[in-house]
Formats: sequence, C-alpha cells, structure tokens
Amino acid sequence: MKNNLQFDFIADKEKNTLTIRREFLGDRPLVWDCYTKSELLDQWFAPAPLTTKTKSMDFREGGHWHYAMVEPNGTEYWGYTEYVKIKPIDYYTSLDAFSNEAGEINKDLPRAEWLVTFTDKGENALVETIVTYKSLSDLETVIQMGMEQGMMATLEKLDALLITLKK
Repeated sequence: MKNNLQFDFIADKEKNTLTIRREFLGDRPLVWDCYTKSELLDQWFAPAPLTTKTKSMDFREGGHWHYAMVEPNGTEYWGYTEYVKIKPIDYYTSLDAFSNEAGEINKDLPRAEWLVTFTDKGENALVETIVTYKSLSDLETVIQMGMEQGMMATLEKLDALLITLKK
C-alpha cells in the first residue's frame, strides 16, 4: 500500500533533536487513542517483526508506560515512559528511557524528552514528535541504533491498525 501521506524525519545536530512528522489516515481523536491506550499501543508500537507488550500503564500527568518490544524468538527490549504534561487530543510530553523488566532506567543508554503534538490535516491527523537528547553523542547513538528505519516501520504498523479500526 503506497500512499502520499506526509512523513518527515529531521535530525538537528545543533539542537540534539529528532523531528518526526507523520500524517495518518484517521481523525485526531482516533490517532490520539492509538498513542495513549495500552491495548492499542500493544498492536503497533514496535517495528515488524517485533511486537509490544505492556507491563503497566497509567496515562496521566505523573503516570507512566512500562513496556517491552519483543522479538519473535522472545528476546525483550524494555522501555519506560514517564508522562509529564498532557492536553488531551492536542499534545503530551514525556521522558523516555530504556529500562529493564523491573522498570529500572538504563543509565548507559540515551534518555530523551518527547513532545508529541496532534493536529488536524483535512480529514487526517498529523502527529509531530520532537525528541530532544541531552547531547549530540546521545542523538548519534539512537540514529546509529536505527531510529529512523525503526520509526518508519513502526508507523506503518499504525497505518495498518487504523485501517482495521475505521471499518
């Protein structure tokens, strides 16, 4: 399925940021739900062939999402997101980190601030994610880890989920 939906991936090495803009075939409330409800996140938030499983989620200011991306062979990569500020269907900010199954932050890998903004683009939703790292080396680490390819593959899974949700 090839479409002309907007997709921008911009690395700014002066500001240590990644800006990801992505248009989705779904209205803003539906796309917001896909980003903020664990039962929907578990269906798309990992690049294929990985799957996602939520250990715990409390989507509120001061809350968190503790999850794993799981390879077909069972290998798990844990993440921990702390929600800082939330304005429903407009934006949220969070702190994102690699963790272990117990939710302890891995201080050897980059932690980032995320600002995720949801706007209308005609009948579609446009999601802009600005990820800010503490240093250029942190930014370069995640780029080398395949962040761009991973985000592209992950967001394609959200496209497929939105098609099923709109039926």
